[in-house]
Amino acid sequence: MASRTTMRWTLGCVTAWLLFGAAAGLAEAAGYRTANFLVDAPTDALARAIGDAAEQYRHTLALEWLGAPLPRWSRPCPITAQVAPHLGAGGATSFVFDKGEVFNWTMTIQGSEERILDSVLPHEITHTIFASHYRRPLPRWADEGACTTVEHPVERARQHRLLIEFLTTGRGIAFPEMFAMKEYPADVLPLYSQGYSLARYLIERGGRHKYVQFVGEGLATENWSAALAKHYGVPGVAQMQHLWLDWVKQGCPAPPASLAAAVSPQPANWAPTARGQSPDAAAPPRVPQAAPSPVTSTVGRQSIYARQAGRSLAADAGSR
Repeated sequence: MASRTTMRWTLGCVTAWLLFGAAAGLAEAAGYRTANFLVDAPTDALARAIGDAAEQYRHTLALEWLGAPLPRWSRPCPITAQVAPHLGAGGATSFVFDKGEVFNWTMTIQGSEERILDSVLPHEITHTIFASHYRRPLPRWADEGACTTVEHPVERARQHRLLIEFLTTGRGIAFPEMFAMKEYPADVLPLYSQGYSLARYLIERGGRHKYVQFVGEGLATENWSAALAKHYGVPGVAQMQHLWLDWVKQGCPAPPASLAAAVSPQPANWAPTARGQSPDAAAPPRVPQAAPSPVTSTVGRQSIYARQAGRSLAADAGSR
């Protein structure tokens, strides 16, 4: 998924919508209900496939990121799916943070059945897992970057190719600026590529649980240099940029086997937080942890899956 604004997402995918809109209008949508999702898709078979996959991703990805499954949401998340072989893959997920709770999920996805099931859905579902865990907006690079790591290898390889293009054409983002971003920049695609690459670097060196802990520490303290030092032994954001750039120049090699073996799948001190969806839903007891800064107002959140910019759908399909 990537996140931008609804306007940017509409502009980025307008060609795809125009190509598919007429055909979609002729098809009668079908519905499928699961415990946590309400799917609207062109056919019963597609609705069922998307709903079952969404539930499976919600369960397995929560285990991988948080170490525990999410409880059932108090209200299902509506998923509206547009499916066609040549439709550009994309999605938007919105939800609301209010007084430490998150609710009012809405998800729109599009693309070929293959790309929806292997990339768009896991990306969007990961956004909902992070929102359920942190109960506040994440830095854009950390959110989009981590969500891209669960996409199909073809999509991840594309992000790496774009990263090299951006770094060699002066479109890279300095890390102090990237870590400080609260919203999406005007030139948003480099944020996706850099965020994915840095998230991959950190996850390969500490695992997903440590990544979640690191992001939580940065959110709670707003001191990302201290969080990097504590969880990865890197003294600051600027130093992280130098290490990461050297790694990219070397071709993004895998970490040494000794380091990979030392990454515990679930640290002994890991304390996941998983709660229900909305303020009126019963919530299981919380594991004590540093209290986040209160969100005093209702904050809307739009997420947009990383898409092509200025590239034709034909070229996009060809790269797959």
